[in-house]
Amino acid sequence: MPAIGFHTDAFNSSNWNFEQCLQWAKDHGLKYIECGTIDGTAYIQALGYYPHLSLLEDPILWRKKMDSYGVQFSQLDAAFPLNSLDGLTIGVQYIKNAIRWAKLAGCPYIDTTDFHDKPEGMSDQEGLLLLKMAYGEALKTAESHHVGINLEPHGYFTTKPHFVAEILDAFPSPFLGVNMDTGNTFIAGQDPVAYLDQFKDRVKHVHVKDVSEALAQAMRGELTGIAMSQSAIGEGVNAENIKTCIELLQNHGYNGVFSMECEGAVLEKSLNWMRTVVKEG
Repeated sequence: MPAIGFHTDAFNSSNWNFEQCLQWAKDHGLKYIECGTIDGTAYIQALGYYPHLSLLEDPILWRKKMDSYGVQFSQLDAAFPLNSLDGLTIGVQYIKNAIRWAKLAGCPYIDTTDFHDKPEGMSDQEGLLLLKMAYGEALKTAESHHVGINLEPHGYFTTKPHFVAEILDAFPSPFLGVNMDTGNTFIAGQDPVAYLDQFKDRVKHVHVKDVSEALAQAMRGELTGIAMSQSAIGEGVNAENIKTCIELLQNHGYNGVFSMECEGAVLEKSLNWMRTVVKEG
């Protein structure tokens, strides 16, 4: 049966550390959490003011710590934009390092995406070729470690279904899937339900974001993604789409995690709404 989790991005503005997020999950009866990964170190994370983890830390020790809270990873976020030359050099290596870390941490998936613009001076097909090259290289490590790579709609290519279909068709591997995002598809001007229906067989993980009416009126069709929703899930203009997406996936046999992406101030309210919609196991 599906389950509910959340992305620790919710507490970026609160300056929480990752363990505080684990405590929030435990206090609210959640078994799954998702966080970002830092391939190196940063003072704000090292000082305990950032709710994500460094790949320099010991994944096995973190897995044991998480076991003590009764919480496990649903996914690690390694979303370096891959539709650039930096994506082929920095991005692919970042994803490979995150995959190796995830294997030891007991995490099943890595989240990836592209940038909101196509590479300067390149045609769509040239930019898409960069994406394919990056995914092809990263998949070698994913398949050898049995950790899945998920493609999230968040950028120029990934919010357009015909490009996503071309990427997925190029790599029929069970280790390349889709991280559906209800908010990003909506703000990009897509119909989230139609987008999901096209790729439901490849969906492995879901980001649930609502969209405020003001943001939708001002920016829908202008943006390709939202970093973090200010609206509580269920209170925005995307609520009915979210309900339909959840129902579609549950009827299709989805057994993954619905990971909430909203500000920490409205996370509990969002969780209460999600529990009225998701049939948890």
